[in-house]
Amino acid sequence: MKSISVALVGCGRISEKHFEALLNLKQDYTITSVCDTVQENLEKAVQLTGAKGYLNYETLLENEHPDLVVLCTPSGLHARQGVLAARKGFHVLSEKPMATKLKDADELIKACDQAGVRLFVVKQNRLNSTIQLLKKAIDKNRFGKIFMVEVNVFWTRPQSYYDAAKWRGTWEFDGGAFLNQASHYVDLLSWLIGPVESVSAMTGTLARKIEAEDTGAAVFRYRNGAIGTMNVTMLTYPKNLEGSITVMGEKGTVRIGGIAVNDIRHWEFDSYDDDDKAVETSSYKVESVYGFGHLGYYKNVADALLRGHDPNTDGREGRKSLELIEAIYLSAKEKRFVNLPL
Repeated sequence: MKSISVALVGCGRISEKHFEALLNLKQDYTITSVCDTVQENLEKAVQLTGAKGYLNYETLLENEHPDLVVLCTPSGLHARQGVLAARKGFHVLSEKPMATKLKDADELIKACDQAGVRLFVVKQNRLNSTIQLLKKAIDKNRFGKIFMVEVNVFWTRPQSYYDAAKWRGTWEFDGGAFLNQASHYVDLLSWLIGPVESVSAMTGTLARKIEAEDTGAAVFRYRNGAIGTMNVTMLTYPKNLEGSITVMGEKGTVRIGGIAVNDIRHWEFDSYDDDDKAVETSSYKVESVYGFGHLGYYKNVADALLRGHDPNTDGREGRKSLELIEAIYLSAKEKRFVNLPL
């Protein structure tokens, strides 16, 4: 394989970031087909890419032979669509989350294993320059013992956002604020700090006319003894306010804020490290909450498929945040602490 042929399925809101990244990496990728059930979305994607367009996913799978199927469809479709692609012998790349239910994620992982194909799950926030700097500090043990981590996702999604597509806000296809909008931040909680031992959570549908939650809070006990908190709402007035993480340890405190963990607000340790020079240059401005991580993510996928490198987030890595979200929902539903693993 000298380059990767791509079939991108689901040409809605998030697909713009995927198209942008793929078209910037033409040396590694060629978009050969696109698919969407909405004619208008499909026509825009065909015009942008010059790829062959399909209104039906199964028809695409029968007629095309891509190296990689990219799933930007509603979350509840990812697992089933990924299984179908794997059985055809195609590698699979799924937007977050890889499924809305843990059992479906496990079926997708199993299908890809049995077919001998790779499964990638998008976690682009891990590649933010700010988060990369924080990860290095944790890996170097600059914090010493970590005591507490706090994550806030204070965004807004008006009713018109949910009304624009029938699947949004439903349990079957979307989930709520934790599973959809804040799932990257749940991922950071476990990727940066380590495995969670137990969680207690409370959720509510306070203003939006949807099945799932628009607001929630969770408290975590980590296996290493640290305590974490996460507060999420899609009801912030009048616009997105904050997507932040704060880590506090015996030897250091870091807070990364902005609307999408894009701005280092506080960086202090008991001793100097050359990484401290990068603090001011690591922050950046964003026009949306998606950031710029998709380009780096696709570079890693190309390295994995073409050059034998390890993927940043495979199916098993993507499963971890989904398990934690499922524990959050179980705790909120049954009003009790939930131990992990489930």
